[in-house]
Amino acid sequence: MKKINGIIMQYFEWYMDCKQNLWNDIAKNAEKISKLGITALWLPPAYKGIGGKDEVGYGVYDLYDLGEFDQKGTIKTKYGSKDEYINCISILQQNGIEVYADIVLNHKMGADMLQTIPATKVDWGNHNVTISNQEIVRVATKFNFPGRKNKYSDFEWNWTHFAGIDFDNKRNEKAIFKFKDKNWSNSVDEEFGNFDYLMGADIDFKNPEVVEECLKWGKWYLELTNVDGFRLDAVKHIDANFYREWIKTLRKEMKDELFTVGEYWSGDISKLHRYIEETRGEISLFDVPLHYNLYNASKNCNYDLSKILDGTLTKENPSKAVTFVDNHDTQIGQSLESFVERWFKIAAYSIILLRDEGYPCIFYGDMYGIPHNNIEPIKEIELLTKLRKEKSYGNENNYFDNANCIGWTREGDEEHIKSGLAVVISNASPAEKRMYIGQKFAGERFIDALANCDELVTIDENGYGNFKVKEKSTSIWVEM
Repeated sequence: MKKINGIIMQYFEWYMDCKQNLWNDIAKNAEKISKLGITALWLPPAYKGIGGKDEVGYGVYDLYDLGEFDQKGTIKTKYGSKDEYINCISILQQNGIEVYADIVLNHKMGADMLQTIPATKVDWGNHNVTISNQEIVRVATKFNFPGRKNKYSDFEWNWTHFAGIDFDNKRNEKAIFKFKDKNWSNSVDEEFGNFDYLMGADIDFKNPEVVEECLKWGKWYLELTNVDGFRLDAVKHIDANFYREWIKTLRKEMKDELFTVGEYWSGDISKLHRYIEETRGEISLFDVPLHYNLYNASKNCNYDLSKILDGTLTKENPSKAVTFVDNHDTQIGQSLESFVERWFKIAAYSIILLRDEGYPCIFYGDMYGIPHNNIEPIKEIELLTKLRKEKSYGNENNYFDNANCIGWTREGDEEHIKSGLAVVISNASPAEKRMYIGQKFAGERFIDALANCDELVTIDENGYGNFKVKEKSTSIWVEM
């Protein structure tokens, strides 16, 4: 579960070239990662996917194959073998780092056999609208995993365990086909009329056999891997009632302190509130509205910075907010591309790392760069993680009172020596903000940890300082 001033790191990006050796690389670097102040690692999906050794992890084939069986042209996954994965988790935990597994239950891909069944086509723009009579289609829905030979589970998936698919092999036709006697779930996002269907063979979570198998798999996975939490993929496409009960049962029977964060991709805060209510608070959510605010601020220098937290989970339900700047979906070339501009990255990371609200998640591609797109690392992130670990404590005083310049202070606490800091962000001209940081600092001098401003700031007898920032820049002031 979240530690005080904890930081998650998403330890992968879409184009990562890890040569089927990521788990070993992480294990080697576990101590170094811990020293950065990272307290939890979100690891990529560990099971075999349709793309074999090149599968990032979201085209799921066999949930029970963690790099153990010869399937899809490889034994190891893109990231390594089952034993390497389990060892990696153990080494991380020995170094005080929790491990969150990426769980993808929405769909399956790469079926072992085709099945001939009745289905009707639905409209791409509105999945509630049927656009054909019932017809016979040939679809990839039979999964018996011959390479695994029933080890761990003898469950075989067939078309009755799915609600629909997007390809008819009989006619080589791409369309959304809803299977006979199936209905989309009502407890999903209403985009496209009903957003139950996303991709691949869409799993039917109203089928009792599916629910039972998913619960059995969840228990197996926790027992085998001993992970500390889950990142739940594509939750807006999955029946909210299923996930509420699934997580509740796993916590009750397997692990009380099982942290869970869901990816509900919507910039509409009301939808996030509704999902938290539907799942009875069992699941935290990534603060997608905050990501879009950061992105929009980076694209437009006329953005009103005083409103950057408006309409976000961080502001309205911070205990359920996992904050992030970018991820594998928002990076350049990906499905949800909305990559925060480089000039604003430090400001964005200051907002998620140096404030009290939310549970921040750093993106691997920001920390270490993205060679595929010639994107260099944001080297200052390492300093920000250190400042969060050492300085970002105590009362928070906010100065979100200007469209082009915002700031806040943390007063520090007794437990952390020389803790406390002041942050000022400008998206326009140079500026100065008079902010209260605490009378205990009276007479003390502060320096800009980012070295963007050379002068010192002396705190007056009332605990205030005049903290400066340069044009389109961020300054973080700490006691000398």
